[in-house]
Amino acid sequence: MAFDLESALQERRAKSLYRRRRTVDGPQKPQMIVDGKEQLAFCSNDYLGLANHPEVIKSFQQAASKYGVGGGASHLIIGHSRAHHQLEEELAEFTGRPRALLFSTGYMANLGVISALLGRGDAVFQDRLNHASLLDAGQLSGARFQRYLHCDPASLEQKLQRSEAHRKLVVTDGVFSMDGNIAPLKELTAAASKHDAWMMVDDAHGFGAVGQGGRGVADMFDMGIRELPILMGTLGKGFGTAGAFVAGSDALIETLVQFARSYIYTTSMPPAVAEATRTSLRLLKTEDWRREKLQTLIQRFRSGCEQLGLELMDSNTPIQPIMVGSAEKSLTMSEALEAQGILVTAIRPPTVPKDSSRLRVTLSASHTEEDVDRLLSALEKTVRENQG
Repeated sequence: MAFDLESALQERRAKSLYRRRRTVDGPQKPQMIVDGKEQLAFCSNDYLGLANHPEVIKSFQQAASKYGVGGGASHLIIGHSRAHHQLEEELAEFTGRPRALLFSTGYMANLGVISALLGRGDAVFQDRLNHASLLDAGQLSGARFQRYLHCDPASLEQKLQRSEAHRKLVVTDGVFSMDGNIAPLKELTAAASKHDAWMMVDDAHGFGAVGQGGRGVADMFDMGIRELPILMGTLGKGFGTAGAFVAGSDALIETLVQFARSYIYTTSMPPAVAEATRTSLRLLKTEDWRREKLQTLIQRFRSGCEQLGLELMDSNTPIQPIMVGSAEKSLTMSEALEAQGILVTAIRPPTVPKDSSRLRVTLSASHTEEDVDRLLSALEKTVRENQG
């Protein structure tokens, strides 16, 4: 029996859920050439504007001359360079953990951690709105997979109380990628500790943007390794480069080295990326003005949206979703903004729940107040046209 692929694609198109790739010419920055046209982009996760920073670029170029381009092999064969090792040591210090371990992507980090720690007879408890990589990892681990209500410690505790699993792992995003809100880590951690469960936080969207020196949600809630034994972060957002890391105890990192298949069986990231990330880490920690500017832009945007009567989510992070509802309307509004030279992505199911489609606005320290005002003017026109 042949696979009927075309009908599924047609159905997705009919429901305004079809995705398409865009082709970018040039670096990540507010003004971008997308599909051959200049656009003011509000959909990048380059929160601190480091992806195109001249010092980061210079570090990459110099390291490419020193190490070449490819990693050559897995970390456990001959792909673990001095640049990788030094970055891991600096990330460990940055997070206040004994050790850190690099992964090629955040998806691979989450798959590696959860599959290495859990199996049959264990249980994993996840926020309903966790990132897809966390949900996939939970389902593939072989452990009993349970989802608690979004940011609801009482719902989590209820599920923990009923569990008789040998090992229990609670997993949450730090900053939720499609909502922009921050998990109530103190309460979640208290519930986990009460029922002898470990806590894991994916802070992909928190590092760089929140916490002292950009140290993320663990710093915001003053959570050390005892309260939060597993801390994951990605390098392609606030850091402006690529890859991911997991920080924790020596025993945790050694366990991942020995058992995390997505670490063991893949080629290491290019050493030049690791060296460039060392520079972005230094900038991220020391240039507080980037986070201060972000907060100024966030408040300007939220105030403007309030005046326009737009429904925003409860977020003080660079992720500022405008709730629309239907997939069709969100796509129509996104296309109307693009016609005005403003690029904002329409986020639709299955990325978000049904009837919660939105325009996901992301702000960067590279944006100006004039950029935000231009976005607000375009939104005003788009709303007026859609109401008419």
